[in-house]
Amino acid sequence: MNQQQSFKQMLEDDHKAIGAQLAGVKHKLIVLSGKGGVGKSSVAVNLSCALAKRGKKVGLLDADLHGPTIPTMLGLNNQPVADESGKIIPIDTDWGIKVISLGLFLPASDEAVIWRGPMKMGAIKQFLRDVVWGELDYLVIDCPPGTGDEPLSLVQLIPEPDGAIIVTSPQESALAAVRKSITFTKKVNLRAIGIVENFAGYLCPHCGKMSYPFGRDGGEELAKYSGIELLGSIPIFADMAEKADKGVPIVAEENHPGGKLYLELAGKIDERIETNK
Repeated sequence: MNQQQSFKQMLEDDHKAIGAQLAGVKHKLIVLSGKGGVGKSSVAVNLSCALAKRGKKVGLLDADLHGPTIPTMLGLNNQPVADESGKIIPIDTDWGIKVISLGLFLPASDEAVIWRGPMKMGAIKQFLRDVVWGELDYLVIDCPPGTGDEPLSLVQLIPEPDGAIIVTSPQESALAAVRKSITFTKKVNLRAIGIVENFAGYLCPHCGKMSYPFGRDGGEELAKYSGIELLGSIPIFADMAEKADKGVPIVAEENHPGGKLYLELAGKIDERIETNK
């Protein structure tokens, strides 16, 4: 057996094992961005919590191995344990979602993960194959920025992912990188469900007026360029960073304007995935 045949056989074996482990998961949703700093993890967290608030059973897999911030955003500091068969049990949160992240296994929050590609693929494979997700409506997967090892491994390993949510911010420096994520989805035959524009203006809590420190209408321009629907635009709210640092998603607060936007976004995504199915 040559190297190519060996790799193909390994992928087939992984597909079978991962498919069996994810048999109870209806939909697998990958959150992508070609650019760091656009609030992709914030979108993944609040989208997951919004889906849960709409009555869905949701798991959140943090595949950002070098910068796993999701435990902080959800106020998690307990380490996952294994069941009798050695499978990993994800952490149940106060927000109705199950979470797994490399950050939950690190001895300190400032511990650096210095891994090459094969180790990263091994970790992602373990999160898919050895975590007891159980019955879920959605498994939301937060990818690191770019189009490298982690998103490629996920697309190769997950049997029939439903598609990707592509996160951008309005400025051209972000849009240029995010367009590469769109090219990535086309090359790997991953459906692009829609675009989410984050940091789409700043809503002043005092006067209620919107300003645009990162520019405006970038999400609409990206949608026109790519032919992919703009599902929603999320502005900056004054309390977003404070709540994330305290481990409280904005969706958790009743009547928060950002929470309402995420609930609408979750409804749109759910409708499009169910319609496609």
